[in-house]
Amino acid sequence: MSISNHKIAIAALSSALALGSLSGEALAGKAGHEKCAGIVKAGMNDCGTSKHNCSGQAKKDKLADEWIYVPEGTCKKISGATLKQKAS
Repeated sequence: MSISNHKIAIAALSSALALGSLSGEALAGKAGHEKCAGIVKAGMNDCGTSKHNCSGQAKKDKLADEWIYVPEGTCKKISGATLKQKAS
């Protein structure tokens, strides 16, 4: 394997490992936080929906199914926000 191919392979492996660790965090959630939907600005969502799989892909502001993590107890204080229930 040439040096440039070796560097490409290492970069690809590093990217895959980084994405794997981020997706695990997204699935597990953030301690002390809750998912709050309907208040997200375009491109600022924390995770996927039924329409896409990644954070940062909200197309418009305040879409009902787009969500972000907020400190527990905060979502119910925001007008237009909906608390997304944790999957059981």
